[in-house]
Amino acid sequence: MAAQKQYELVYIASPEATEEQLTELQSLVEGIVTKANGTIDKADVWGRRRLAYQIGRHKEGHYVVLLFSAAGESVKELDRRLKVNDTIIRHLIVRVDEELQKAARAKARRDAETRRRRVARGLPPEPTPEELMAKQAALENQDDAEV
Repeated sequence: MAAQKQYELVYIASPEATEEQLTELQSLVEGIVTKANGTIDKADVWGRRRLAYQIGRHKEGHYVVLLFSAAGESVKELDRRLKVNDTIIRHLIVRVDEELQKAARAKARRDAETRRRRVARGLPPEPTPEELMAKQAALENQDDAEV
């Protein structure tokens, strides 16, 4: 069995699509992913938005973003099924697990460097609650001064 990888799917449905059609489309995508032993990690429906540029005759569309884990074969099937669906104007599937891992490693390096610098200055490795509150207050004052 192929390893599960994490993907992000963004699709734009036609603005003429009814709520029932959008629900069917969502269940179709979930069905394809779960049929191949995948999981939907997060579903974010943005709703009806204006497109950045006109696609065909459409100037608006219903945006949906899904984060899911699945095998590569199921992603190919999902892509194929979305291409032939008339309700969908555009879709894009991107593998995101590598980028998330890179971001996590970069954050860990930044945190380690911050701890090292704090210890070198004679401070505890982690900021105290008082320091965090003072930093938050400084940021709020800075935002107020800009307005």
